[in-house]
Amino acid sequence: MARRSLRHLAGPRGALRGFTSKQPKVVALGGGMGLSASLTALRRITGDLTAVVTVADDGGSSGRLRDELGVLPPGDLRKALAALCGDDEWGRTWAQVIQHRFESRGELHEHAVGNLLIVALWEQLGDHVQALDLVGKLLGAHGRVLPMSAVPLELRASVRGHDPAHPEDLSTVRGQATVALTRGEVQEVHLVPADPPAVPEAVQAVLDADWVVLGPGSWFSSVIPHLLVPELLEALTETKARKVLSLNLAPQPGETDGFSPQRHLEVLGRHAPKLTFDVVLADQDAVPDQDSLSEAADQLGGKVELAPVAAAGGAPRHDPELLAAAYDRIFRMHGRIGPWR
Repeated sequence: MARRSLRHLAGPRGALRGFTSKQPKVVALGGGMGLSASLTALRRITGDLTAVVTVADDGGSSGRLRDELGVLPPGDLRKALAALCGDDEWGRTWAQVIQHRFESRGELHEHAVGNLLIVALWEQLGDHVQALDLVGKLLGAHGRVLPMSAVPLELRASVRGHDPAHPEDLSTVRGQATVALTRGEVQEVHLVPADPPAVPEAVQAVLDADWVVLGPGSWFSSVIPHLLVPELLEALTETKARKVLSLNLAPQPGETDGFSPQRHLEVLGRHAPKLTFDVVLADQDAVPDQDSLSEAADQLGGKVELAPVAAAGGAPRHDPELLAAAYDRIFRMHGRIGPWR
């Protein structure tokens, strides 16, 4: 069946409303709930926002669609779009709709509405970027969502002690969902296929940005994979944008059990030795050894900014307003140009 021509409906930047050209151009990289936290905060302070999303997910609804149809896993892209929805009735309604999961005894069980919508538009348009722009326009998203690569990727990790009977041996763990919950200590990760092509629009967004934000998120399965796409890493290295590395509030069960904040920086540096950051953002109550973190940040060329960014209640979750305030302060204090508003 011939594809219907829907391209004229997709705006080049989604539906950005109420912001001026003086807003900073910000690109946020990551995946899952960590990237969603960053986007929910960043859309409060800029109208020129692009999310670049990892595409190595192989679990749940995304994994099933990927296996059955050979498409990119849409789940992290869907979450990013939901995070960019506004706080008005339209935005809240559409965020709930695309996040809704079916409950049944059949094949639709646990599929997310947004995943099906995104995949349907990919099939209709034959273009990942145009389809995501169209979904963003429908939702009234305050920003743009792009995949980091146009090919589905498999994440593989080298893990020490994955087999408890041989705690010093290295094992290869395959799949993002498995890596995220692996036993043992992750040493390094790589992508299959190796050296995948980046989406050109994602590369250009990084090169054109005023600020690039990496993290928070699952360190080995959502954050570091961006650095394993050569064209994207080259853009991150060459861009004139200022760069923020946003740390997690706590180690993640499985892949970063027992990691200190500075250990997160050290393993990232091993995967991308030439990449530097201007600012390392961390919650002020999540850093027991500020001197060690400052030393690790210095190795990446950056300075540590501590701020209260955790939500109340004890669970390791970012507060959108507090995180927005921290980003806004960093952009103003460390930016090359004047006030945004």
